[in-house]
Amino acid sequence: MKWLQSREQRELVEQIKDSRLRLYRLAFAWCHDAGLADDLAQETLTRGLSRLDQLRDSARLMGWLFAILNRCWIDHLRGRREDFDDELLAELPSDLPGPDSHVERQETVSRVRTAIAALPLGQRQVVTLIDLEDFSYAEVAEILTIPIGTVMSRLCRARASLKELLLEPPVAQRHLRSVK
Repeated sequence: MKWLQSREQRELVEQIKDSRLRLYRLAFAWCHDAGLADDLAQETLTRGLSRLDQLRDSARLMGWLFAILNRCWIDHLRGRREDFDDELLAELPSDLPGPDSHVERQETVSRVRTAIAALPLGQRQVVTLIDLEDFSYAEVAEILTIPIGTVMSRLCRARASLKELLLEPPVAQRHLRSVK
């Protein structure tokens, strides 16, 4: 960028810097690795700031940044040569126990995170962008560079899988039968 920036450019730079937490949260939802999520968020910020002149509509800043995050994530996966659709991650470590009033909430959050982690990557990306980040189907299609019909079908399959996974009783509450 030029040494002297316009007021609008300075405001965009500040908005980009302020988006770090949202970028991290989404990256973590996709990869379930705090260090990698931090790296992806940082790489997204670096790319976004260095390519600010490519942003056509400042009102769509977050969608633009999430598209950059998606590109960073894909680049990371390609670097590891993993198959995008077959990636399943291990169960997340549980949160540290807090006061008794928060234990049930933490268990629910852990179950939801585990269920989301069990989804194929494409479904996980779509459900987090739509349900956690409140993007429209069209915005998600643009961010992930996929057809809107693919967004809708992935979301439908993801929600059905989540419903099935979350309706199962938690492991601790399942009754084991005796085998003789």
